Amino acid sequence: MEIPQPAGGTAAALDDARAIIDRIGYPALVRPSYVLGGRAMEIVYDDESLARAMEALAAFGSLGREGGLSAERPVLIDRFLEDAIEVDVDAIRDAVGEVVIGGIMEHVEEAGVHSGDSACVIPPPTLAPSVIDVIETYTRSIADALDVRGLVNIQYAVKSGQVFVIEANPRASRTVPFVAKATGVPLAKVAARIMTGSTLAELRAEGLLRPAATGGPRERQRSRLAFQPLSGRRHGARARDALDRRSDGYRPHFWPGLRQEPDGGR
Repeated sequence: MEIPQPAGGTAAALDDARAIIDRIGYPALVRPSYVLGGRAMEIVYDDESLARAMEALAAFGSLGREGGLSAERPVLIDRFLEDAIEVDVDAIRDAVGEVVIGGIMEHVEEAGVHSGDSACVIPPPTLAPSVIDVIETYTRSIADALDVRGLVNIQYAVKSGQVFVIEANPRASRTVPFVAKATGVPLAKVAARIMTGSTLAELRAEGLLRPAATGGPRERQRSRLAFQPLSGRRHGARARDALDRRSDGYRPHFWPGLRQEPDGGR
């Protein structure tokens, strides 16, 4: 497909991992291939940290206790692109091959912070139009190659104007509700109809698929939110939710909101 991606490989043992590092160099991103949510993902900068990461996955860490490494459960080792911009894309493809880009989200943090822990902005405030065109072209190509029928989430890294694909997941992502809220397009409902046989053209004709709303960026952040105590107990961190903020700018409005502590800092 001639879509660039960071150099890398898969390893089931430390010797395999060292051979990959000899080829791609440090820093490298080490992550299990069989987990969700970025669990046990680590950026390594030298042989010592590589050995420590592989040991935790193979034997002594929680993942090791769950089965360790094997050819069926390898570690993904990729060259880590330092100072890159990470981008999330949610798109929908139908059975006749039409693709609609639901949203292109630029992460506030640099690449390497998992999307579940990061903040993102839509529309992307710093990406050049030429970069956005490349991202849209790659997204359509990947969705076609996977023959997606419904939602697909693709993550990219942009470094020095070049776009690299990080991963593609032919499923709904945690970002779908955010994109739907920011654009006014009911992506989950559209995708469900596509999966049951409708086409994007049909949904457009009946009014379900509408043009995306335009306006200032909407910023999503993982934030501390105030909750009323339930039965005398306060919710823990896992009970807190995402916070959407709308602004007419980007960083000048985002960082003050990030520092706010709505519950008084408790």
